[in-house]
Amino acid sequence: MKKIQYIILLVIASCISACSSFEEMQLDPNRTTQASPALLLTNIETKAFNEVQLSAGLASRYLVYTDGVSLNQYYGWQRSSYQSYDHLRQVVKLEQEAQRTNQPVYGALAKFFRSYFAIGLTQTFGDIPYTESLKGDEGMFTPAYDKQEDIYLSVLEELKEANQMLATTQESITGDVVYKGDLKKWQKLVNSFTLRVLINLSHKERNTKLGVKQRFQEIVNDPAKFPIFTSNADNASLTFYDLESNRYPYFNNNDMKTAYYMDETFVALLQNLQDPRLPKFADPAPKAANLPAENLAAYGGVKGSETLDVNKARVVAGEASKIASRYYSSPTNEPSIAIGYAEVQFILAEAAAKGWVNANAEEHYKKGIEASMLFYNIPTAAIAAYLNQPEVQLSAGNKLATILTQKYISFFMNSGWQPFYEQRRTGLPAFDVSGDGALNQKRIPKRWMYPESEFNLNRPHVEAAIARQYPDGDNINSIMWILKEE
Repeated sequence: MKKIQYIILLVIASCISACSSFEEMQLDPNRTTQASPALLLTNIETKAFNEVQLSAGLASRYLVYTDGVSLNQYYGWQRSSYQSYDHLRQVVKLEQEAQRTNQPVYGALAKFFRSYFAIGLTQTFGDIPYTESLKGDEGMFTPAYDKQEDIYLSVLEELKEANQMLATTQESITGDVVYKGDLKKWQKLVNSFTLRVLINLSHKERNTKLGVKQRFQEIVNDPAKFPIFTSNADNASLTFYDLESNRYPYFNNNDMKTAYYMDETFVALLQNLQDPRLPKFADPAPKAANLPAENLAAYGGVKGSETLDVNKARVVAGEASKIASRYYSSPTNEPSIAIGYAEVQFILAEAAAKGWVNANAEEHYKKGIEASMLFYNIPTAAIAAYLNQPEVQLSAGNKLATILTQKYISFFMNSGWQPFYEQRRTGLPAFDVSGDGALNQKRIPKRWMYPESEFNLNRPHVEAAIARQYPDGDNINSIMWILKEE
């Protein structure tokens, strides 16, 4: 009997030893389970600020794709993804590492990036998981969906906290490939982005819970406490280098070289305004090869809503301008702007035109145009001549339309989906859907449907969110809360 007990004890001891050895073997001694906040910051910045997106250019009627049917161009998309939650996981890790290493300045930056990615997600879908999201380490794998109103309120508070933290710290930031550790520039970004968030809420200016106008005025009226962008040097932009994995996203892209042409409506807009940015955006059409590049009559386009065969025929006839060759031939080209000084000036101009702030709408409007043109290296004399044109002036009956049109022009090949969201919010400028290629019954979609994975992994919560928001179900024409007038 004792012999049997002894054998059992040996077996148990062996199991314990084996289990212990197995657990130890799962830990790679060469791979750290902790990360430097600096390394995390660099990775997050490159994901957040690389906002050069051809899909947005097609949907926003800047460009036309001619080698196949693009659902972004023809407004026939359906679902989008939750990829931004992968970036948010890194943001959560940044905040954790900021606490672990006692470097709260990275916690302030984490607040900004959490807000940045969350706004992108809610602009895409409507209600999203927010409060309970990314808490798998706490056993929360099926997060509830927060209402869009509550997400915006939380974001506004987070951004305000981030501004305060940045204003009161003397810590240094390393790993910063955008602002090189300049705390003041980060503070300007936080507040400038807050202005974008607030202008996105223009339909909610009577919402006392959000206090949109009051928050806007608080920032504008106290630049010492809430500094904002004051020049293009403050732009939140990602610079590209002629190094592997650091080049312009569409460098040597074959589709860019052969299949991306200018949208006819965008070319016509620039021609009507005699806009000197057109030669920066496009190459002359083959049909007008005998004209100098500075002659705007040398440019043409095809209609984004027209059928593929019609557009191909016009391309073969030499009527259409390709996107400027620098977008695919230069490894460095121009920085990718996530949010820039020009946009901030147009936001201020719109707010002044609406009476939100006591400011000169025309002054901010013209500063926005100047900032955009300087970014594209337009000579100062040409800028002055452009600003003096009658077609460019603000007048009592066209202030908002003129401001928003110039804002739209300034977004060419930067700022991601922001031009589409602006048009969705304001209806300006009108996006053409007259061609026979337009899908979705010639309607411009209002959103994207939730990812299929959510119905497989988090069905009760995603279905509850759909029922709460969209009486007609989860479809691309449903109107999210932010777009409804109050």
